[in-house]
Amino acid sequence: MYKKIVHFVFELANLKKFKHCGIKFAGIKDPDTLAEHALRASQIAYILADLEGVNPEKCAMMTLIHDNGEIRTGDQHKISRKYFDVKPFEKKAFMDQTKNLPTKTGSVFAKLYEEFDAQKTLESHIARDADMLETAFQAKEYFDNGNKTAKLWIDHVRENLKTTSAKKTLKEMEKTHFTDWFTKS
Repeated sequence: MYKKIVHFVFELANLKKFKHCGIKFAGIKDPDTLAEHALRASQIAYILADLEGVNPEKCAMMTLIHDNGEIRTGDQHKISRKYFDVKPFEKKAFMDQTKNLPTKTGSVFAKLYEEFDAQKTLESHIARDADMLETAFQAKEYFDNGNKTAKLWIDHVRENLKTTSAKKTLKEMEKTHFTDWFTKS
């Protein structure tokens, strides 16, 4: 069992190697990695869940693990989705990744993945909002550094957010330069 856990953890390291690919259409040459995205998105999920009055740990964990299948399938951008949907393959990859984990852990991961994918609960909406919000924050950094096309990502996120707290966070983010946290404190 421990060898399979070790294999799983080594596989997770690949999240640090895969770059988000969609933002390259905006001219970003060196985008963030899936690991960088997952770290910040899961913390955003925790905050949003707290604001929305639901279980923050569940939302953070849901956000943290939902991209794991992309290690095996790749990060699919919106343009490629017009031609084929990798989601069923990503789900199969995720389930294959987690089947060798301890039974309880694998079951929890699978349930969280299914809930995120189904998008029928407030927690799943928060997790998805956090996932999208993180990309908006990343795009805002690119925008503030001169890449005007990155605003398209922020606009897309604005159109798709569901929770009040995510919408308010995005609105405040748009008025804030990404360096304000240290230049205006």
